[in-house]
Amino acid sequence: MIVSTTPTIEGKRMAEYLGLVSGEAILGANLFKDLFAGIRDIVGGRSGAYEEELRRAKQIAIQEMVEQATALGANAVVGVDLDYETIGMGSAGNMLMVSASGTAVVVEEP
Repeated sequence: MIVSTTPTIEGKRMAEYLGLVSGEAILGANLFKDLFAGIRDIVGGRSGAYEEELRRAKQIAIQEMVEQATALGANAVVGVDLDYETIGMGSAGNMLMVSASGTAVVVEEP
């Protein structure tokens, strides 16, 4: 499956547009509290553990998007956009949502 942030794929022809696909991953506030409580690898203000969790959430969101595209019969997703949002949950704390969305397409050699 080709996944691209661009609206086209060089050397490929868009044969069919199948629609919008998306995927989400939500990380809870407790996860972040646990990460920060035990972080020993902060160097220069960066947290390797925190960054790894964000990468993992991004991969989950992209994988869900790709699964939706595959179910539609697509062999590519173009125009992919990644968003990171904080969701306030009142006294329960905050959660971080990573979402990926794009257009499922069928591409062919020209």
